[in-house]
Amino acid sequence: MKSLDKLDKQELRELLNKCWMTHDGMWFWHCLQEFGIEKTNKMNKAAIRSLAPIEMKRIKKALGIEGVQTFQQLKELIEAAVEIVTGDFMNFTYSYPSENVLHWEFEAQKCFAYVGIKNMGVIDQYQCGVLYRIECWFDSQGIEYSVTPEVGGCLMHTRGNCSGDFKFNF
Repeated sequence: MKSLDKLDKQELRELLNKCWMTHDGMWFWHCLQEFGIEKTNKMNKAAIRSLAPIEMKRIKKALGIEGVQTFQQLKELIEAAVEIVTGDFMNFTYSYPSENVLHWEFEAQKCFAYVGIKNMGVIDQYQCGVLYRIECWFDSQGIEYSVTPEVGGCLMHTRGNCSGDFKFNF
């Protein structure tokens, strides 16, 4: 048996994020069964909007990040947040192709949320919570941005891929 102190940082992060996303998925599933997709989408977004400022405050405090006034400071916050709250199983990459731009991309047909919601049978009505969480991170920090394409429903479902850009106004 492997003890907790034998897990490296990556193994522990992956385990904790899988457990958290399983909880999130089960919460979504049970809400869906009880209330239907419209109410579940609404409740999911409300929970995300409530979580984002708390999550950002905790991450900033843990890493000693005071504020976000520049694109470089935002990049540092994004790097830290993504490292903490994502796992390899999410099949997510991001880059900074130019000043004030964050590009995201999920591996084709392998976004963890897409796969889970598709298995639940409601992908055609799902309002993306993953990208909404990121938008709420920015909103909670008072950061002005635009997003292309606009995210509502599942881009993987409607476009066959999920990628785009956040452009920040610094």
